[in-house]
Amino acid sequence: MPSPIPRPDDPTAVPRSSPHSQAGAPTVLKIVIAGGFGAGKTTAVGAVSEITPLSTEEYLTEASADVDSLAGIEAKETTTVAFDFGRLSLPDAPMPLELFLFGTPGQDRFVDLWYDLSRGAVGAVVLVDTRRLESSFTPVSFFEDIGLPFVVAVNQFVHRYHPEQVRAALELPAAVPVVTCDARETNHVAGVLLALVDHAVNSAATTNRAGHAPSTTLQDA
Repeated sequence: MPSPIPRPDDPTAVPRSSPHSQAGAPTVLKIVIAGGFGAGKTTAVGAVSEITPLSTEEYLTEASADVDSLAGIEAKETTTVAFDFGRLSLPDAPMPLELFLFGTPGQDRFVDLWYDLSRGAVGAVVLVDTRRLESSFTPVSFFEDIGLPFVVAVNQFVHRYHPEQVRAALELPAAVPVVTCDARETNHVAGVLLALVDHAVNSAATTNRAGHAPSTTLQDA
């Protein structure tokens, strides 16, 4: 299994300067979009990407029937087997941004790949499908373990729950933002990404005030 991302208190975790941080140029950030199997990650990347997304979806077959439960998502026919990639430019944000989006495969057997996709990321979005809430525990625990800031986005295209109900069900600390969205809607997904960037910046500031070296996860992609 690949080595975990260095924690904020790792003395070797020294951020690199970004070639994109020159005056007038957007800040380039890498963001991971994670979540359980069928939570809407590929849909979210496709909804917000300004380029044709790179997708590695394959059709589900009988060979995966015993490990990929379709309970609650019976209409699903494909699954991501490597990652999704998209890009979003936000020139009118308070700080001009260019976001590189990496969607993970949702099944627990791909956790090793999650480590690779998370390297150099500023933070992560954990998409939650409340029909299959149990599938959200693994990605939440993963980002807690590697120390990467994340927000939880409740995909409300089917069922609607108050964010605090989801927070309680997932046993999330108060510091983790919980927001709602429709993963099919561009503005919704963009709002979630901005909420993540804001949370990551605040987390970095808190870490710096505590006297720790910044994490390499805050390097630009």
